[in-house]
Amino acid sequence: MTGRRTFGGGGPLVYCLVAVVAALTLGPVAYGALGGFRSNEQLARDPAGLPDPWVVDNYQRVLTNDSFWVYALNSSVIAVITTIVTVVCGVMAAYPLARYQFRFREPLFMVFVLGLLFPLAVAIIPLFILITRDLQMGNTWWGVALPQAAFALPMTVVILRPFLMALPKELEEAAFIDGASRIGVFWRVVLPLSVPGMVTVGVLAFVASWNSYLLPLLLLRDRMRTLPLGVADYSTEYSADTAGVLAFTSIAMIPALILFLTMQKRIVSGLQGAVKG
Repeated sequence: MTGRRTFGGGGPLVYCLVAVVAALTLGPVAYGALGGFRSNEQLARDPAGLPDPWVVDNYQRVLTNDSFWVYALNSSVIAVITTIVTVVCGVMAAYPLARYQFRFREPLFMVFVLGLLFPLAVAIIPLFILITRDLQMGNTWWGVALPQAAFALPMTVVILRPFLMALPKELEEAAFIDGASRIGVFWRVVLPLSVPGMVTVGVLAFVASWNSYLLPLLLLRDRMRTLPLGVADYSTEYSADTAGVLAFTSIAMIPALILFLTMQKRIVSGLQGAVKG
């Protein structure tokens, strides 16, 4: 007996820290969601109070706003394109870096690692010139999705490489004995076993694209704008309607939040595989 109490494997200090972090994380989200059910008069009278009575007109106005659905469509398409390109290119780049032995393999991997230190803001002006003037892809879905996928590739490769390195070599050897080619082994053996890792990087890429603001701000205009830009436009146009802005912001968070919560177990399992590798 040590005289120290533990609660489910952690001390009281751990639970206090978890409670503080959870409050700081969920507090603004809960305030925004509940604020959307209040009127502006309620917010002005008691900013920290609960809805009394509950008002659903704010959410109804947002959901019946045509611009909201246009913004949501743009965000969805760009996020899906970004996710597909990131996952496909990421697993194809991580596979040879994980399973093949060749000269300069580690220096090449370090290029992706160093990519984590290269922020998007540093390259935003050259990207703007390249996409709008040289590639003629300004104000298009692909013009935003491709750079986002490129900046998501370093994290994707860093996560997938140890995950792929942990796969048993015996599976590949058995497939080669059965007459499979390298592409066949990659397609029939490696990809099915890499689903947890691909789900992890896919969800991370989707959420990052959904929340992206700077690149769409420079490249997209008018009806091609995404939801984060729509939130900014809505808050500017209806600056006096605080409750409406909170409702718009809350609804804009829902798709990414649902995806993250739905896939959280797969994300954890994918990251555990990467750590074990």
